[in-house]
Amino acid sequence: MAKTKQTDSVKSAMISNHYPGVAFGKMNYLLMGAGIVLVLLGFLMMIGGKSANPNEFHPEELYSSTRITIAPAFVLLGFIVEIVAIMYRPKGENSDKE
Repeated sequence: MAKTKQTDSVKSAMISNHYPGVAFGKMNYLLMGAGIVLVLLGFLMMIGGKSANPNEFHPEELYSSTRITIAPAFVLLGFIVEIVAIMYRPKGENSDKE
């Protein structure tokens, strides 16, 4: 009797994609990956602005709207997605069961 009850709980845990003792499910990891991609994309957009001649200054390259506005917005959005990924819990899943 106890054996079938244990296998039923294992099957339900596998179906819900959340194993006992594992903090996050598949959706959490997907959201975390998306957040990391957004943060890296934002930092990649910020790099550059190097001049061929170090004695010349080109403010239009250094202070472009991509580096000043869009890239930090991507980084901020990535961090927000990371917070959501950590806090996300599928509907119907209670931590008070155990």
